[in-house]
Amino acid sequence: MDHHHQQHHHHQYDEGDNDYRQPEDDWDRDMLLDPAWEKQQRKTFTAWCNSHLRKAGTQIENIEEDFRDGLKLMLLLEVISGERLAKPERGKMRVHKISNVNKALNFIASKGVKLVSIGAEEIVDGNAKMTLGMIWTIILRFAIQDISVEETSAKEGLLLWCQRKTAPYKNVNIQNFHISWKDGLGFCALIHRHRPELIDYGKLRKDDPMTNLNTAFDVAEKYLDIPKMLDAEDIVGTARPDEKAIMTYVSSFYHAFSGAQKAETAANRICKVLAVNQENEQLMEDYEKLASDLLEWIRRTIPWLENRLPENTMQAMQQKLEDFRDYRRLHKPPKVQEKCQLEINFNTLQTKLRLSNRPAFMPSEGKMVSDISNAWGSLEGAEKGYEEWLLNEIRRLERLDHLAEKFRQKAAIHEAWTNGKEEMLQQKDYETASLSDIKALLKKHEAFESDLAAHQDRVEQIAAIAQELNELEYYDSPSVNARCQRICDQWDSLGVLTQKRSEALQRTEKLLETIDQLYLEFAKRAAPFNNWMEGAMEDLQDTFIVHTIEEIQGLSTAHEQFKATLPEADKERQAILGIHNEIAKIVQTYHVNMAGINPYTTINPQEINAKWDKVRQLVPQRDQALIEEHARQQNNERLRRQFANQANVIGPWIQTKMEEIGRISIEMHGTLEDQLTHLRQYEKSIVNYKPKIDQLEGDHQLIQEALIFDNKHTNYTMEHIRVGWEQLLTTIARTINEIENQILTRDAKGISQEQMNEFRASFNHFDRDHSGTLGAEEFKACLISLGFDIGNDAQKRTGMMDAEDFRACLISMGYNMGEAEFARIMSIVDPNRLGLITFQAFIDFMSRETADTDTADQVMASFKVLAGDKNYILADELRRELPPDQAEYCIARMTPYTGPDAVPGALDYMSFSTALYGESDL
Repeated sequence: MDHHHQQHHHHQYDEGDNDYRQPEDDWDRDMLLDPAWEKQQRKTFTAWCNSHLRKAGTQIENIEEDFRDGLKLMLLLEVISGERLAKPERGKMRVHKISNVNKALNFIASKGVKLVSIGAEEIVDGNAKMTLGMIWTIILRFAIQDISVEETSAKEGLLLWCQRKTAPYKNVNIQNFHISWKDGLGFCALIHRHRPELIDYGKLRKDDPMTNLNTAFDVAEKYLDIPKMLDAEDIVGTARPDEKAIMTYVSSFYHAFSGAQKAETAANRICKVLAVNQENEQLMEDYEKLASDLLEWIRRTIPWLENRLPENTMQAMQQKLEDFRDYRRLHKPPKVQEKCQLEINFNTLQTKLRLSNRPAFMPSEGKMVSDISNAWGSLEGAEKGYEEWLLNEIRRLERLDHLAEKFRQKAAIHEAWTNGKEEMLQQKDYETASLSDIKALLKKHEAFESDLAAHQDRVEQIAAIAQELNELEYYDSPSVNARCQRICDQWDSLGVLTQKRSEALQRTEKLLETIDQLYLEFAKRAAPFNNWMEGAMEDLQDTFIVHTIEEIQGLSTAHEQFKATLPEADKERQAILGIHNEIAKIVQTYHVNMAGINPYTTINPQEINAKWDKVRQLVPQRDQALIEEHARQQNNERLRRQFANQANVIGPWIQTKMEEIGRISIEMHGTLEDQLTHLRQYEKSIVNYKPKIDQLEGDHQLIQEALIFDNKHTNYTMEHIRVGWEQLLTTIARTINEIENQILTRDAKGISQEQMNEFRASFNHFDRDHSGTLGAEEFKACLISLGFDIGNDAQKRTGMMDAEDFRACLISMGYNMGEAEFARIMSIVDPNRLGLITFQAFIDFMSRETADTDTADQVMASFKVLAGDKNYILADELRRELPPDQAEYCIARMTPYTGPDAVPGALDYMSFSTALYGESDL
């Protein structure tokens, strides 16, 4: 230890580099200055010691008395250091006490603390000042020394921590461990900063220190387990509170809160691990629950789908079908999703377990993913055919319902008809009737008998339906059978009664037979004649749609045939009316009371005459309608022929022209200019043909307006003609453009007409499909024929003739190159990678390979001449040497020249020349 330390032997505590010094107010001097401080230290140190001793189940009342035997002192050190001290001596003698206190002092010294002027004897003797000094040493070493904030330790560290934590509070300014704490707000701020819910900080006032201090002390004791170590009255009543007491108390806050922070960190780490486990366990639980629910749902659903017991009523079966559709539409889809989710959850869980080094998840017995799949398979199996069965059942019930309804309807109709018939048959009216009445009754009875016979059919149908319902196991068959039986029994009874009445009537029949015969005759002939007239009226008023003359002629012929039958019909009419007149005569002659209505028919002579007049009135109207339609059809036919005659000429003409243009562009006669002239004449002759197309369009419009939809006289539609015409115009224009481009190419590249012809001949020769373009292989063959040499890859036989021809062609022209050079040529002639070379692209390439072309160097040399051999050129020189628009073109695009010999206004013609070819020169 250095000299300086030895001088200050008052210090209770020096340790290594972490010196804790207090030169202005050493504790032993403090006592002499202010008895209040000693009082504060007593209270604070006692409370501090007790806060630790209570962990060992004890405490002290009086600080200088209770440490005298050294036992509680040793216990205190054991609690706060967490270490065991040497075994204490249990004797009551002074020597034992001194020994125990020394053990405590030695332990403190072993922790690197120098104890100056504190001896075991003074402690055993109960020297208050020494005892307080020793406790302060312990507090410093165990509660304050290890505090470290930003490289600062002990007292400064604790102070910095307090300043840090209270910095956000405007009315708190911690500069020391005495007067900075007097108003109590410092303590309140520390608590509020860490546990804001414990103090309503906003309600505290700076001028009410007692409330503030007591609030802080009460809250610290109640919620933070920090005992009251200070008295509010003492702090407020002392000019400068005791620094050691305040530090001791504040250090308890530091330990309370920093401990919580460490605990929180540890807790967080544990929580993280637990969270992973909990999450995994939750996923396992979810899986198990989801699997159980799904399996349970499948287990419940399968028997429902397997239950194929039919219901009795349509409604119940319809409900089953509705339930099944709900199942398919509403209940099953979420389960499909659940099944999918289950598999996803299972895979996610296994991945999570693997990633966190946990063992793989094994679902409980019967809940494996495969178990669920198997169960699902069974469900789908059970579902199969269920809907079909339902629909078949519904069809069966529908048939049954239909039959039962039919039975009810027919039975009801029959029962309604039979109602009152038995009473009617049992009347004895004939006994008192006149002759004419008898005749009427007899006829009425005959009519009833035929009516009865007609109902025979229905009775048989009713019995047949009942039989079928029995066979189809209709649920309500018993009541059907009972009703059927009633009907059959009644039917037999009616038969018997009818027979009896018939016999009775015949016995009394004395009426005039003739009237009866005549009425019957009238009825028999009037009915068919009436039907014939109604049919004739309907036919005469029938509307018609025809599309051809043949159809209208057919209608006219039929009408003529109908008119031929009219005289015969008129004879029949008069005969029927004759019968009626005869009846009238007889009635008159015999004075019988039978001039009422004909019992066999509702048709009367007036009706027959009215209908006959109507028929005769409709005949001429029909004549007129047929004549008009005939005229319209003739006109339509004329329009068809008119259109067809023209279309049959124009169609082939367009086709011929297309073929001729194709030939012109393949065969070469004379120079390109000759071909161009030839083509232009062609174009003119085609354009002159336009009025014929327009005329045809006019005829086409008339046809459309007349709603004519077919034309057997021609195969050409207007659509065909329009498309052909547009193609013809496009083709001639394109062909002319191609020749013009060839002329431009020839003139620009300086190719002779002979070369051009040779190129065209080669191109056409290898354009074997006459498509106007060459494939890559055709192009190779073509180049070879013109003497090109493509290198010595020609021996590689690929079995593709065209490719080898092409290579041989380039070789023979002196080109010597491999695949790369050939690929370069292909990229020039076929930049879009279509595998096809047009004649225009071919010509461009050939002319580039065979003719002298301008180059950037040649242009540059030309500018150099204009510039009088200078490396730059002036605007005036350009204007003087070139036409105005070209001069301005150059001036606008040339960049300023910046070479060593530059003058103002100098322009760079060299980079300009290069730029001219930069884009296009290959």
